Amino acid sequence: MTKKSNKNFSSVFTYASVIVGILVVLGAVFPDQFGHYSGAIGDWVTETFGWYYMAVFTVILFFCIFLGISPIGKLKLGKPTDKPEFNTISWLTMLFSAGMGIGLVFYGSSEPISHYLAPPTTDPETRAALAESMRSTFLHYGFHPWAVYGIVALALAYFQFRKGEVGLLSKTLRPIFGNRVDGPLGNIVDVLAVFATIIGVAVSLGVGAMQINGGLNYLFNVPNNIITQGIIIAIVTVLFLISAWSGLSKGIQYLSNLNMILAGLLFLFMLILGPTLLILNMVTSSTGDYLTTLLFSSLDAAPLNDQKHEWMQSWTLYYWGWWMSWSPFVGIFIARVSRGRSIREFVLAVLCVPTLVSIFWFSAFGMTGIEAGQGAPQIFNLPPETQLFGIFNELPLSIILSVIALVLIASFFVTSADSATFVLGMQTAFGTLHPKNFIKVVWGVSLSAIAFVLLLSGGETGLDALQSAAIISALPFSVVVILMAISFFKDANRERKYLGLTITPNKRRMQEYIKRTEAEEREND
Repeated sequence: MTKKSNKNFSSVFTYASVIVGILVVLGAVFPDQFGHYSGAIGDWVTETFGWYYMAVFTVILFFCIFLGISPIGKLKLGKPTDKPEFNTISWLTMLFSAGMGIGLVFYGSSEPISHYLAPPTTDPETRAALAESMRSTFLHYGFHPWAVYGIVALALAYFQFRKGEVGLLSKTLRPIFGNRVDGPLGNIVDVLAVFATIIGVAVSLGVGAMQINGGLNYLFNVPNNIITQGIIIAIVTVLFLISAWSGLSKGIQYLSNLNMILAGLLFLFMLILGPTLLILNMVTSSTGDYLTTLLFSSLDAAPLNDQKHEWMQSWTLYYWGWWMSWSPFVGIFIARVSRGRSIREFVLAVLCVPTLVSIFWFSAFGMTGIEAGQGAPQIFNLPPETQLFGIFNELPLSIILSVIALVLIASFFVTSADSATFVLGMQTAFGTLHPKNFIKVVWGVSLSAIAFVLLLSGGETGLDALQSAAIISALPFSVVVILMAISFFKDANRERKYLGLTITPNKRRMQEYIKRTEAEEREND
């Protein structure tokens, strides 16, 4: 076992680090060409596989719903005798924290404003555009991304805690490929997972650096350019590498709690200082609009609507790529905290709790931003990374709000990067929960280098290469996610049949299974 572990570790780590190193060198030496070709590939992927991305996300969403209502939902993510490690309130809070991130702060106001000014189907700056802006934003941050996160986390938790596998994505495919997941095939899957994780996290870090720079520029006239963004990335890299090297898990825990407090304060300020009644009305109205149009919006690739087709290239397909590439990172985190939960409980919480958080968050920030822009039109002309601070400027306590936002973004930056170095270290060290510091440092530097290279080659807005990278990396990894769903269903359905889980479970078989499991655990002890 040790020899195999070392071999697997060296292969995945070596291959993944070489691929990332090549991309960093190419992007740094030839930034314009890197941006041009990544943009061209990204455009080709969205044009050719846009329908595929829409179909995959929709099928995964309905598959999760099916799991929740089917007898499979009665299975536990763990042994039948396992109890949840965290109480329900703490567990839901951790799901909430996984749902919060740099993306919500960056796009909280800027995305609804963008859809209001350039809606997918209707005329801009109209009431119809306002309704469409909220519906579109809810689609991007609602059930679909959390279904993808959920299926990755579900497969990982099921095979790790119930079947005794190590926490690698490749091991979740054993019901399909057998022991071949312990060889080159497994290495390929794990390399794809590492690459997707790096791109997904790097996109978030790039977006965070842009917004920190935008806030400093708006408040203190700090130059808003790639040099400043590089300095920001370097400073934050040192901070999270110190944490990763020293293993200050409590420090990261405190920062995570700080994130939730600051995010909660920011939300309450926006709810109270913004158009409160309009926000609350839009929460209910836009939620109803989102739910009634969910199926059509999920599958509409807009082949006959040029306006919406172009809009989808910049928004929906970019998000689907970002969420797909982010799913190994979030999935591993959610799996880790969900041991002992039933699949039904898991699906319900993972789909609903973060979606509700997003609905309230974007309603508060979006409606406040649009109303502020209607009174101060210059806000609509600000770049996305600066827009939030322009909105704060139109509200009472603007300096306090801006400082809270900057601290929150920086804290998200540090905690996301630190957690990502652990996840990447685990994925490249055969699933160990204690990856070596050297490995974590390598991945920490790699994350920051990729984020900087993407910004360097991202054109005038800085977002172009980030969007292209997310879309491209998601394509091969989406195949892994589909296989994970099939593999999980194959094994879980076999388990369901063995236990006689139907509407009324077979109690005799369940008791026999529990006794056998307890006996095996005693033998292992």
